[in-house]
Amino acid sequence: MRLLIFIALKHLLARKRQSLVSLTGIVLGVAFFLAISSIMQGSENDFIRRLIDNSPHITISDEFRDPRVQPLEKLYGDESAVAISGVKPVTETRGIRGYQKTLSYLNTLPDVQASPVLTGQGIISFAGQETGVTFNGMIPEEIDHVSTIRQYVVEGSLERLFSNADGVLIGVGLARQLSLSLNDTISVSAQGGRVRTFKIVGLFKTGRGSYDNRQAFITLKRAQALFNRPNRINSILIKLDDPNNALIRAREIEKVVKYKSESWQEMSEDLMSTLAIRNKIMYTVVSAVLVVAALGIYNVISTVVMEKHRDIAILKSMGFPSRDIRIIFLVQGVLLGIAGNLAGIPLGMAFMKGLAQIKFRPPGAGEQISMPTSWDLQQFAIAIAFAMLASIMASFLPARKASHVQPVDILRGGL
Repeated sequence: MRLLIFIALKHLLARKRQSLVSLTGIVLGVAFFLAISSIMQGSENDFIRRLIDNSPHITISDEFRDPRVQPLEKLYGDESAVAISGVKPVTETRGIRGYQKTLSYLNTLPDVQASPVLTGQGIISFAGQETGVTFNGMIPEEIDHVSTIRQYVVEGSLERLFSNADGVLIGVGLARQLSLSLNDTISVSAQGGRVRTFKIVGLFKTGRGSYDNRQAFITLKRAQALFNRPNRINSILIKLDDPNNALIRAREIEKVVKYKSESWQEMSEDLMSTLAIRNKIMYTVVSAVLVVAALGIYNVISTVVMEKHRDIAILKSMGFPSRDIRIIFLVQGVLLGIAGNLAGIPLGMAFMKGLAQIKFRPPGAGEQISMPTSWDLQQFAIAIAFAMLASIMASFLPARKASHVQPVDILRGGL
């Protein structure tokens, strides 16, 4: 085997310029693959991190995934000639029934932090202006367990909401829209004509316009009074130690509590599908660079095969089998692939390091942020594997052609 490697290396060194060009293609292909995949994967990780941090991992709502089966359907089944139409549900006060029992069950799970929430629509009236807002009634001491709103508070504090039962936390977009400021008093009216007065104890800015303009936080007791739902909630927010387990845990929880339990993956299914498609496009485009580099290897080894017909014939005459001839030219592709990886990976890491130093300010952001990059070992493994595969595949056809050379035909032609 050592002799075969020596012969393969001599063939490559005999055409140094062409071999160097092919090697450069593999090096740049690996480096660009790592740089682009690092940015794409880094931006995806950053997006998912923000999505996970700013949203509950699991949300239990006061709905059922499947509609209730009507008694008539239970009696006659689906195959009967009896049909039900125009069913009107009984008017009732919505909410999760017996939520204290559900919370007791959730608190027994070691990796779960849960908190009850009552959300509802209210209208803020101030200086003759009226704006519809979604109010989130929460237990102040548990907000930090299931929400990251604290890190977005820019004026006032979350502690003021803890100590002030009539306090409200609103977004800076809503405050700007209604010309409100910290410590102002606002009137909120809800369905049924109930009106309550709240004092602004804090302002938050998440950077998401729809959230900053239409969301507010109050205490759970005040929300129950405002929406006339005493001792009722309509959702339970859950945070997990490992967000990636949310899909499985949501199914397990739903089987026990019966109410609809949605994981962050299920609620963001369209976004996750978009990211998956984007990754496929990215890997296809970047892999094209390595495919082009592989064509360079194919060209070099094909040229060597054409120039070395006489040498191949002599080797076969000396007793080298076709398998060894094939191995000689396959080894050339492997050597180029290994050398390309050895030089391309450090160059790719340098590109990744340089990209991470780039800072930019997104529209509406107050400060600069760095370019998100990923140093996941998986992308290094993919780059190495694809470069080696491309090199071997590019050398396969020339190697196969070389193994089929007939010594008699070549030597007779040379006489």
